[in-house]
Amino acid sequence: MEIYYVYIIRCNTSGTLYKGYTKNIPNRLKQHNNGESRFTRKMGPWSLIYAEKCISKKEARIREKQIKRYNRKYLEWLCLQPINCANDFS
Repeated sequence: MEIYYVYIIRCNTSGTLYKGYTKNIPNRLKQHNNGESRFTRKMGPWSLIYAEKCISKKEARIREKQIKRYNRKYLEWLCLQPINCANDFS
């Protein structure tokens, strides 16, 4: 069983949020900060503010779609919840 993560990163200059999923958060964050992602290429630097474990790729994709529908206020609340494991990667 592979662990996937749903994550939220924030642009340190504009405050823009980006949501995605990955198996390797440190590597994915590095890709965002190196301009290797189309959406995040023109912004940055990026910081990880939220990570949530998922037990499968399918679950991560479903959860990512849910998170992408949430408004910013809810996302800020979500980042304060115990389920957030972003500190595990700092």
